[in-house]
Amino acid sequence: MHHFMKTIAFYLPQYHPTPENSRWWGDGFTEWTNVTKAKPLFVDHYQPQLPRDLGFYDLRMPEIRQRQADLASAAGLDAFCYYHYWFNGRQILERPFSETLWSGSPKFPFCICWANESWTGIWHGAPDRLLIKQDYGGVEEYTCHFNALLPAFLDDRYLTLEDKPIVVIWRPFDIPEGKQFLQTWRTLAKRNGLPGIHFVAFRHFALSYQPLDHGYDAEIHLLMPPRRNNLEQDRSSPLPAVYDMRELIKHDFFTPKQRSNGQIYPCSIPNWDNTPRSGSNGIVFQNATPDLFLEQLNAMQRWIDQGSVPPSLHFVKSWNEWAEGNFLEPDQRYGHGFLNAIHSYKRNT
Repeated sequence: MHHFMKTIAFYLPQYHPTPENSRWWGDGFTEWTNVTKAKPLFVDHYQPQLPRDLGFYDLRMPEIRQRQADLASAAGLDAFCYYHYWFNGRQILERPFSETLWSGSPKFPFCICWANESWTGIWHGAPDRLLIKQDYGGVEEYTCHFNALLPAFLDDRYLTLEDKPIVVIWRPFDIPEGKQFLQTWRTLAKRNGLPGIHFVAFRHFALSYQPLDHGYDAEIHLLMPPRRNNLEQDRSSPLPAVYDMRELIKHDFFTPKQRSNGQIYPCSIPNWDNTPRSGSNGIVFQNATPDLFLEQLNAMQRWIDQGSVPPSLHFVKSWNEWAEGNFLEPDQRYGHGFLNAIHSYKRNT
């Protein structure tokens, strides 16, 4: 049964200079700027975390995008879920995905996650600095947004469930007319020869908002949310909040509940250390090893085996969020370790 479950990694299309980022953070800024400046903030804090096989890549290079797809595919991943940024008709960081789309290469499957939040300087120590505001228009704006994505939905690499393109919404509770938005896109999909859209909401446990009650088909549940309510920490401390992955694995397993009105998709998280972006405001999972990641995947499988309906999708956060210390790509400490964990898990299920 289990091998029907597709494993999808979130993918950050950021690693190339953009006019906006250069204006806000200095010429040529990319995530690598933060990654390479990172320093250890406490004893045994492993920083900087640096890439290995792919180096400090630039996503404008098709060779890099191909190599990522090859690595992902070899490890048993089924697709990338590209973060997509849309601000009233204006896209940012869209180039890597656009080029993947029109070039037809790599052949690796994909879907998109609308990362619908305002950009602020919060991760860079300037929380009050609003860079670009996430607005939500009405039906006209939803239609414009849908039409911009239609070529992707119609691409034969686009990941579907029952022929419906899979669309993840990062902050479902932020869309004021949420049901109208979902309805508009589903109607437009049908008008364009698709049976609909399979809408997946990221479930944020700090909030009472339950996406399945608001028209979503499924929810993504992080197995170990890096921002846990019960992990509140003294914010006056000059140190980041530090949790031991060995303890999190033991005690902190969040076990999703099955729901009759939609699917629950588990989301595993190999590692986390966003101090390159956030400094002392960051959160660190210490001892995040490939072995513990495999343990997490196996625990997830036990949860799946106990349920009556195995989920059709499993998400991994993330493929390449290096400034959050959240990646599967080969790094200088563990090499292909995290990819090998996925590979072992997929081989044994």
